[in-house]
Amino acid sequence: MIAIVGLDGATWDLARPLMDAGEMPTLRRLVDAGASGVLRSTTPPVTFPAWSSFMTGANPGKHGIFDFTRRVPGTYELAFVTSRDRRLPTMWRLLSDAGRRVAVLGVPTTYPPEPVNGIMVGGFDSPVTTGIDGSFVHPRALYDEMRAAVGPYTITDFQELRIGPGWHDAALPKILAAVDRKRDLGRWVLAREAWDVFMVLFGEADTASHHFWMFADPRSPRFDGARASRHRNALRDVYRRLDAALAAIVGALPGDATVLVASDHGFGGAGTTVVHLNRWLAERGLLRFHAGARAVPARIVRGARGLALRALPRRAQERAVRRRGRGLARRLEAWSRFGAIDLARTAVFSEELNYAPSIWLNVRGRDPLGTVAPGRDYEALIERLRADLLAWRHPVSGARIVAAVHRRDEIYTGGCVDGAPDLLLEPALENGYSYVWLPSTGDERASLRPLAPVEYVAGKGGGMNGSHRADGLWALAGPAVPRGMRAAASITDVAPTVLHLAGLPVPSWMDGRVIPGVAGEIVTAAAESGNTPTLATFTGEPSARTAGEEDELWRRLVALGYLEGAER
Repeated sequence: MIAIVGLDGATWDLARPLMDAGEMPTLRRLVDAGASGVLRSTTPPVTFPAWSSFMTGANPGKHGIFDFTRRVPGTYELAFVTSRDRRLPTMWRLLSDAGRRVAVLGVPTTYPPEPVNGIMVGGFDSPVTTGIDGSFVHPRALYDEMRAAVGPYTITDFQELRIGPGWHDAALPKILAAVDRKRDLGRWVLAREAWDVFMVLFGEADTASHHFWMFADPRSPRFDGARASRHRNALRDVYRRLDAALAAIVGALPGDATVLVASDHGFGGAGTTVVHLNRWLAERGLLRFHAGARAVPARIVRGARGLALRALPRRAQERAVRRRGRGLARRLEAWSRFGAIDLARTAVFSEELNYAPSIWLNVRGRDPLGTVAPGRDYEALIERLRADLLAWRHPVSGARIVAAVHRRDEIYTGGCVDGAPDLLLEPALENGYSYVWLPSTGDERASLRPLAPVEYVAGKGGGMNGSHRADGLWALAGPAVPRGMRAAASITDVAPTVLHLAGLPVPSWMDGRVIPGVAGEIVTAAAESGNTPTLATFTGEPSARTAGEEDELWRRLVALGYLEGAER
């Protein structure tokens, strides 16, 4: 049996000191008994593309998921990503097709759940604000039984947008309780039968790190000594609770089970310099904001949307969105991001995502109001942007703002590359801390500004005090795993390794490889042989959605802060 425990956002920077202090004994035993190391995430290191690469063994250019949303070809509209958008089979599909029994609990981008040979409970990318309903669960009939056995299963039961007095005091117990709920569900599922492959995901390290980092890190430029006295141990408490949950899962496994612990990305602190990328583009004459009254719509949509999500009951929100029909959500989201921009006079623009800064060129023939000619003009502008971004410096410190600039085809390969932004930016760090990339409204005086002290404790979309890093963690222990091996691996290496440990061939289209040292002869399946799915089988247009699915998903993701500059 193979058991996988996902720890979204977990980092060795926090886990190792706790292991050394004896506060994460279960993870320590797994590391000592097997192999471990850094698990390098996708570019950018974001939940949806990262877990999709984890499950498919391929880069986003093949599986087609780059973010929570995707550009609708030929428009500026944004569609909301679900499991239907993934253009490659997951390892759960391959294991199921080979007759293996699988149980998959709470992994992002698994909603709607696929009909696996076993059980699947969808992740947080789902259209229910606080908890799950039967649509999350395959087989659907299992939902009532699951609810009766372990009680209501909630993904999150507190908001992360507005961080006011007392928020942290109230949030921490709920974060810890969420770990316990998932632990109980995992143990209940494990007791049902002897699964071939089992996975449960815990997202609480990510949530806590976004909001409590500044209290645990005395070097953080946002460190608050007064609050730190109350919350300095919050991250320790969450990691300790996760280790206890890991112990419970391991304790429910057969003695010869192989156990994998992995995170989709790491974590670090956020600094106090705000970056407005679209303002920077405007300063170079590459983007124009609407003037006067025409600049109002974007602010109105953002403000009205936020007010509605705060004030309206869930059913009222559904009616408000659905009354105008399917597709309104994607237009509203695009309007809120791009409404301040005069696209007819703009050559380059950004969605200004805090977790994934990127740039689109407004290309003639591809985009409705395109101004940049494809070919020579496109290439010249790409090179100009690369040079200018790499030369961008903080006016006071001289620190670099952007560490690297990549064309999409420099880091992605496959049939879905055109779905990615034209340029992807790797932000630099300022004294070890992330810049805060926030949306431009057109009213900014400059592209860089200091974060005001009142903004230090911010919610999703406002520059949270903890931010993603590329280096996650992995630890693997079991009969076929060499003891004491330490190595770096890629998140795309997980699926090939799991398939290999399950005795299955590794599809040739996977980018990852079996982690070196894992015992057994590695078999690579030719893409055209037998029933092995070919890459072409899973590329093309995303699957059709059910009526209202995008509008509902938009409502959920905005309500939780996962859109418009929020991180996950």
